[in-house]
Amino acid sequence: MAYDIFDKDFFKRLYNININLNMRLSLGNQGGRKSHAKGISLEFSDFREYVPGDDIRRIDWNAYARSERLFIKLFMEEREAVFNFFIDGSKSMDFGEYKKSHQALRVVGALSYIILNNLDRVGVNILNSEGLENIKSGSGKIIFQSILKELSEIDFQGKNSIYSSIKRFNPKRKGVSVLVSDFFHGEPLEESIKYLVYKKQKVILIHVLSKEELEPELNGNLNLIDSESGEDIRVSINPSVLDMYEKGLLNFKKYMESLASKYGALYVPISSEDSLEKIIFQDLTLQGFINKI
Repeated sequence: MAYDIFDKDFFKRLYNININLNMRLSLGNQGGRKSHAKGISLEFSDFREYVPGDDIRRIDWNAYARSERLFIKLFMEEREAVFNFFIDGSKSMDFGEYKKSHQALRVVGALSYIILNNLDRVGVNILNSEGLENIKSGSGKIIFQSILKELSEIDFQGKNSIYSSIKRFNPKRKGVSVLVSDFFHGEPLEESIKYLVYKKQKVILIHVLSKEELEPELNGNLNLIDSESGEDIRVSINPSVLDMYEKGLLNFKKYMESLASKYGALYVPISSEDSLEKIIFQDLTLQGFINKI
């Protein structure tokens, strides 16, 4: 159950991090994020210390007289950012001693908590055989427990089409779209990313793989069964085959990374056995998605 994932100590750590959104927000409801929108509704927001290159006309000289330090006045509207999660609900995600599906739910749950804590808006969607299903949307800390409940009830079954599902998503304004998947699909991922970028979304690709996929320990003659289609294939596994697999996986991850770079997206590969702390405080932080405050 998703409720068992978080403990009190980890919740305390989550309070000390913030989502770093590298885009301008000019529309939307009042929220906790500073927007660069300017106009007649411009209001004083905050101060920060002067750095070389700042407009000297915005220096608060009264503050300088009191402290002998230069501060800049910030005039920004408060806006909420919109984060939409798309969870791959296919059967292939339900694989591994440490299931990829479990890790996907943990990551979405943790990020939802952070986003809501920062007064932003969350939309949680599942990509399944029926297409795109929104399981919860809203803002405010009060909906967090509802999100965990909905996440815990997701059934990872069958197969899906990421692109045909994503095309049913029609955002009204700029935001962030986070795809959480193993990306084991026959269709090109590029079309999905292009569509989201066209819809003015900052795209985050969280690539979840199990230890068995990252470091396979297979050997001998085996009958492998596709968990989604039920098709089977007879293979003979030896060191040469494993070496080919390792190179193929490396090329796949390089392709994902280059695709993300092409469209200004972020690519974050994770393992299903990684700790949630490592994913949040290392992987996502190093990619610039999360900024400690």
